[in-house]
Amino acid sequence: MTKNDIWRLSATALTKLTRTGELSAEQAVQGAIDRMHQVNPDLNAVVEDLSVEALQKARALDQAVVGGASPGPLHGVPVTIKINVDQKGHATSNGVVALKDVIAPNDAPIVTNLQNAGAVVIGRTNTPEFSFRADTDNDLHGRTHNPWGRHISPGGSSGGAGAGVMAGIGALAHGNDIGGSLRFPAAANGAVTVKPGLGRVPAWNPSQPAERGILAQSMSVQGLITRSAADLHLSMPSVIAADPRDPFHVSMPWRGAPCDTSIKVAFTKNTFGYALHPEVEKALDTARDALVDAGYLVTEIDPPDVFECGRAGYRALMGEVLTLMKNDIEAAGSQTIRNIFEVYFQEFPPITDTDLIRMLAQRTHYAREWSLFMEDYALVLSPFLPQPFFKPDRDTDGAEGVHEVLGCAVYSYAMNFLGLPAACVPARLAQLPKGPQPINVQIAARRWREDMAVDAAAAIESRVGQMCLPLWDRMDAAL
Repeated sequence: MTKNDIWRLSATALTKLTRTGELSAEQAVQGAIDRMHQVNPDLNAVVEDLSVEALQKARALDQAVVGGASPGPLHGVPVTIKINVDQKGHATSNGVVALKDVIAPNDAPIVTNLQNAGAVVIGRTNTPEFSFRADTDNDLHGRTHNPWGRHISPGGSSGGAGAGVMAGIGALAHGNDIGGSLRFPAAANGAVTVKPGLGRVPAWNPSQPAERGILAQSMSVQGLITRSAADLHLSMPSVIAADPRDPFHVSMPWRGAPCDTSIKVAFTKNTFGYALHPEVEKALDTARDALVDAGYLVTEIDPPDVFECGRAGYRALMGEVLTLMKNDIEAAGSQTIRNIFEVYFQEFPPITDTDLIRMLAQRTHYAREWSLFMEDYALVLSPFLPQPFFKPDRDTDGAEGVHEVLGCAVYSYAMNFLGLPAACVPARLAQLPKGPQPINVQIAARRWREDMAVDAAAAIESRVGQMCLPLWDRMDAAL
C-alpha cells in the first residue's frame, strides 16, 4: 500500500493500522484530504473544507498516543458531518441561505461521540434546503453530483454524505433520516447504511431556537453512511454512546442476544401497484439467495400493511410540517423548495388538528402489528424503491415527479413512523441505457436490533461485493 492508496481503506482496515501505530492518524487523515481535493471539485459533496483543523486534530491524537493515551476505537478515521447538525464554530445552515451565519455554540451528540472515539472531521457535507428533499441542491452551496454520473441523483437529504463517502472522501459519513435521508443516498450511490431505531442515537442541536415537533422527534434519527457493513459494526457502538442532552435516548449495547435458532426472514416483492423494475427484482432475488446461503430461513410473505402505515405516517408528518415549518419555508426557502412543498402537500394531504392527534394514537396500532409479526420474522427483506434511482431534479417535475421520488417510497418512511431500524445495502449493479447504477434493497429489523439488520447486509455484501470498487474503476478511467 502506498500513501496514495490510504483513502481506499475502509474504517475497519484503517483502524487496524492506526491503533497499532503502523499508520499515524495524520497519515490517515491526509490521505482522505488529498482524495477530497482531487474529486470534490467535480462532485460538490463537501461544502466546507476542514482540512487545516483536521490535520491539527490528527497530530494531537498522534501526540496523545506517544504520551501514553490509548487510541480510541475510531482512531484517525476521517469522517464528514452533514451541514444540518451542529459542529462547534461552524454554520448549521441546513442548506438555507438565511441560515448561513447560524454558528453552532457546541457540538451535537453525534459529533461529540465520533470525536471522542478518535474520528477526525475533514469536512461538512451538502444537503437540500431544510433537509427535506430526496435530491441534493440548494441556492447556498449548489448541486451535489453522484460519482456514478450525472444521470443519477445523489439522493437526499444526506446526498453530500453518500456521494462523498462512496467517492473516497473519508471512510465514514454522518447523515440523518426522517423519511429516508440515510437510505436514499445509500441507494443512489451504492453505499451501506442502517437507519437506527427510535431512541438509539442521541440527538440535539445546541443552536436550535425551539424544540422540534413530536413527529420530527420520533421519526428523525442520526446515523452513518459507509462503504461496507463491517464499518457500521465498527462505528455504531461509538455513535450510540449516551448523552444527557437527549432525555429520550435508550442506552443499550450495540449487539443484542444471539438467536437460538436460524433467523427467519420475511421476503416480499409487493410494491402496492407501483411497477417493479426487472433490475430491482433481480437485486431482490440476489439478496434472498445470499441470505439463504448464509443460513437464514427466508419465506416469501407480506408483512403488515406497509402502504397504509407509510402513507398515514407521512401525511401526519406533513401535518406537523404545515403547522410548524410552512412559515419558515415561505419566508426563507427558494421558489424551488416552496414549489416542491406545495406538491408534497398534494401527494400527502396533511393530517391536522384532531385528526393528527388520532393518527398519533393510531401509530401505536401500526407499531404493535409489526412487533407481533416480528416475533416470528426477525427481519423483513423488501424493495427500497420499486424502480432504479431517479434522475437529478426529478422532484421538481410536478406531481408526477414527486410521486416517483417519494410517493412510491413507502418501505422507507414507514420505518420512520414505526421507529424500527432498517438497513439499506446494494444487491446489484444494473447496466441501464443511461449508464450503470447500483440497486439497493432494504432489511428492516426488530426494535433495538440494528445489529441483526447489519449482519444481513453483510451477508448480501459478501455475495455482491462492495460497490465502491467498480465505482472507483469508473472514476479512475474518467480522471
